[in-house]
Amino acid sequence: MNKRSRRGAATVEFALVLVMYLMFLLGITDFSRMLYTWNAATEASRLGARYAVVCDDTGNKAAVLARVKQLMPDVGDIALGWNPAGCNSSTCEGVTVTITQLNFKWISPFIGAAAPSFGLPTFSTYLPREIMRQDPNSNVICQ
Repeated sequence: MNKRSRRGAATVEFALVLVMYLMFLLGITDFSRMLYTWNAATEASRLGARYAVVCDDTGNKAAVLARVKQLMPDVGDIALGWNPAGCNSSTCEGVTVTITQLNFKWISPFIGAAAPSFGLPTFSTYLPREIMRQDPNSNVICQ
């Protein structure tokens, strides 16, 4: 076997190993991004519920949604539910913030070709009523 054919064989071997390495690396990157998105959705629902129970924004879905979008700009659909329904700051017992229809898009061309995106589960947080603007020092979170 001459030197030229050995160099060609090494190039082919390198190309095969490089493809496998890139598949592995992009798979790890995509999985890490998915875990980050999962954690961000959990924290976004928690932040929205915290904002709602502290700031007494009963029925003001826009303010809670703006708070959630600070953490997750690409949030799917958000539901804000007060317990009991139609309560005010003195009668509310708690709030539930639910994030649904959140899709994750792969960046890896190998995984993305088989499944370009998939839906993440529903993220929901319930918090009991707290001070609801009854403490003058609680406005920090409400601004």
